[in-house]
Amino acid sequence: MYISLRSTPDNMRPQGPGTGAKVSSVVITLGIVSMLTDISSESVSAILPLYITGVIGLSTIAYGFLDGIYQGISAFVRIAAGWASDRGGQPKWVAFFGYGLSALARVGLLFASGFAALTAVITVDRLGKGIRTAPRDALISASSDAGNFGRSFGTHRMLDTVGAALGPLLAFVILFLIPDGYSTVFVVSLAFALLGVALLGIVVPNIRPAERPAETQPAAPRFRWKQLTDPRLRRLLVAAGLLGLFTIGDGFIYLLLQTRGAFATQWFPLLYVGTNLTFLALAIPFGRLADRVGRARIFVVGHLALLAAYVVAALPVNGAPLTIVCLLLLGVFYAATDGILAALASQFTPPEARATGIAAAQTVVALSRLVASPTFGLLWFLYGSQAAVVGVAVALAIVIPVVALLLRGPARVRADA
Repeated sequence: MYISLRSTPDNMRPQGPGTGAKVSSVVITLGIVSMLTDISSESVSAILPLYITGVIGLSTIAYGFLDGIYQGISAFVRIAAGWASDRGGQPKWVAFFGYGLSALARVGLLFASGFAALTAVITVDRLGKGIRTAPRDALISASSDAGNFGRSFGTHRMLDTVGAALGPLLAFVILFLIPDGYSTVFVVSLAFALLGVALLGIVVPNIRPAERPAETQPAAPRFRWKQLTDPRLRRLLVAAGLLGLFTIGDGFIYLLLQTRGAFATQWFPLLYVGTNLTFLALAIPFGRLADRVGRARIFVVGHLALLAAYVVAALPVNGAPLTIVCLLLLGVFYAATDGILAALASQFTPPEARATGIAAAQTVVALSRLVASPTFGLLWFLYGSQAAVVGVAVALAIVIPVVALLLRGPARVRADA
């Protein structure tokens, strides 16, 4: 099935500081900010499943609840943050506030030792992520050629994923040297978070998504909610929500692989490294491919890779080869969907409403995952890990063709549109 979407409106033509084939320096700098922040966040998330279920001793139901918060609580602030960015024309400073809030949560990790405290810390951290993501992505869009969105977001996600790979590797080294060094991981995480906040505040300019060169740009139109009524955006929101309901947290997959493979717990963070290295290698190629053959098509292909990862994880077979295949498939999933979703949302919204459009797509995904993780944790508790994964895989296999039909378009995206 050929799936593609057209981007021909005038407001999607090349514009702003990033016009041209090259990736803007603003995008690179934002990627470095995200890299530092991801070293911070992923060093913690790589040990959270074991920390919650092993060190603190909570059940998979409790972990599912916490993972649901981790995945979805940001939904409650994403659209508000996008609206504030569009309305006030200050995407950098809205993003800065979000990054700062997440850094503050790292301090709380040093003192959190129970379910209630962890819930509070994770909530603050993820609210910070929800606030920062859409304004940051709006800065990327404002710094990029409309026909180059996939490459720009892919470049940003590549740098972001360098941090996502280094963070778990850093956690592994710390726990290898200090077997009970969870507090050390939390301190190092705080240091990297503060570096990211400082770089954003000092180096990144505050580019407004509606800006154009003065000689060609009339007064920028103001944001209006009716600017989010493109039927293609509505179909994207429905599709993203359906897929998000059957996207479970990586931690569950890694716990299943760890339990089935029975490898030592200190190796657990390396599972995240395997997925993120694949993401790192494929983020730019998938972004460029999406610009050429259709972003929606690549988005659907990414979820086919996720379905394959579930099937591999559910197989009643042990061994390193299957574990590696599962990690590779998860990396393909992220490379083909993470930046592509933001690129699609950017494609379907005018510049002055872009942060809100991106936030709307991200909010739908976050809300659906807020439901998905606790539900999966309950299924795991009631029926066992393997049966739970099989059930989710079957549901995802039914949903993917529905989403493919939703996202069909009359013509593919052209870089020169």
